[in-house]
Amino acid sequence: MKLENSYDYVIVGAGSAGAVLANRLTEDKNVSVLLVEAGPMDYSIYIHMPSAFAYPLADDKYNWYYETDPDPHMDDRRMYCPRGRVLGGSSSINGMAYVRGNALDYEGWADDFDLDDWRYANVLPYFRKAEDFDQGENDYHGAGGPLHVTTGPMKNPLYHAFVEAGMAAGYPYTDDMNGHQQEGVGPMFMTTKDGVRWSTANAYLRPAMKRGNLTIAVKTFTNRIRFDGRRAVGVELEHGDERVSVDAKKEVLVCAGAINSPQLLMLSGIGPDDELTKHGISPVATLNGVGRNLHDHLEVYVQYECKEPITLYGSQRLHNMAKIGGQWLLTRKGLGATNHFESGGFIRSEAGVRFPDLQYHFLPMAVSYDGSSSAVCHGFQAHVGPMRPQSHGRLTLRDANPKSAPHFTFNYMGTERDRFEMREGVRLTREIIAQSPFNRYRGKELGPGADVQSDAEIDAWVRENGESAYHPCSTCRMGTDDDAVVDGEGRVHGVEALRVIDASIMPRITSGNLNAPTIMMAEKLADAVRGREPLKPSSQGWYEPSNWQTSQR
Repeated sequence: MKLENSYDYVIVGAGSAGAVLANRLTEDKNVSVLLVEAGPMDYSIYIHMPSAFAYPLADDKYNWYYETDPDPHMDDRRMYCPRGRVLGGSSSINGMAYVRGNALDYEGWADDFDLDDWRYANVLPYFRKAEDFDQGENDYHGAGGPLHVTTGPMKNPLYHAFVEAGMAAGYPYTDDMNGHQQEGVGPMFMTTKDGVRWSTANAYLRPAMKRGNLTIAVKTFTNRIRFDGRRAVGVELEHGDERVSVDAKKEVLVCAGAINSPQLLMLSGIGPDDELTKHGISPVATLNGVGRNLHDHLEVYVQYECKEPITLYGSQRLHNMAKIGGQWLLTRKGLGATNHFESGGFIRSEAGVRFPDLQYHFLPMAVSYDGSSSAVCHGFQAHVGPMRPQSHGRLTLRDANPKSAPHFTFNYMGTERDRFEMREGVRLTREIIAQSPFNRYRGKELGPGADVQSDAEIDAWVRENGESAYHPCSTCRMGTDDDAVVDGEGRVHGVEALRVIDASIMPRITSGNLNAPTIMMAEKLADAVRGREPLKPSSQGWYEPSNWQTSQR
């Protein structure tokens, strides 16, 4: 691979944010862009077939395959934290759930972190700009954008049983948890198009690859950002045995994700002084917030046997897997064409919670998300977990070697509030599954199991069985206070010509999956990088239950 000596912009990371920026910046024919990706091209069938998403999670071929340090509140388990290392980044290995979060998440960003340009009115136009919604354009959704969003077909009756049971338990129905009303139970949407995963590689990069002003360097590792004084002037790269320096005439844009972005900043001299000097790194700018404020969602799987043979259990047999794969290869249809998360919901854990703090993904199978354990019988499960954990972790360098994985831990379940919300999640899930729409399907409870009832028993089960929902963020968060790393346009405080644009800059985790918000953020900040006027704010409102102060539902 022969690279030019310089480009206008160098983007580090071809994931959910980097791919968006590469596309939008190269819309200007007079701008040259180098997009650097440590991983390979995304040519695997296991990436593009939606139902095969567990396979890239199983090893390090397309995945950084991180694990945490022992988590003190999870029986000192090392928690698995996959991150995409492939064209499309984590959008090429995720579960493809399209979830934007709650409008009040963004209102909270504005009110609590002095980020007025990130109110819901400011972000909704960028969600719409990115989107090509299969139901068509409306006040909350876009049509014709790069990111295709598909409504789950919900052919399996268990999907409907979950929605009907939620309503029987007293929760509202919502036909669009990304629209006016997040709260309630209903269908889920996925980032697929015509039965194929619609990663940012497919949505944004493949159209942009036709442009002569975009260069994509895969299997290329970024060692550090280069500075002249306090100005970022380029990057040092490794491709195979070759080490090269490339200049960025305008800006370096770091889009390496919540784990790799803070690591790269610290390796390049931006971070807490004690952390840098401990590893012999000369400080360029002291920013104590780099690597702090690490957020994630923890979830558990509440599982039941199914009395009727209608689940995905049979699809695990080799001959059935071959049939499903063959049908998908020939037609892009069938069970291979869905992520199987086709219904779900958002509810509040108790009265006095203003907007949903528990999320559901329903799956007509009893199995682990990453495929590490197989189903043992016909069953179904509801993934449930708290949305706005109070427990935060931290990321630090292992050493000054860019190839060394950093130290980090999330401190899951580190507060009594987090433990309370998880307990309520388990109990409220049991209540939903106990409703009459599940009577013909519901067998015995597989997990936690009927013997797990008390607070202490549920806490112990969560410590042993809780898993990451794979939503790390906030390690380079936006804001104006001493703990902030970037401003509201992604510019790193204390230096010039350097931005971070990815989930690491979220000031606080959103109430839901992070891929859609990360794409939105990159769309919004692409305009900032280009010096364009932001899109006109939306006037659309959002749902808040009138009785939230006194009622849980």
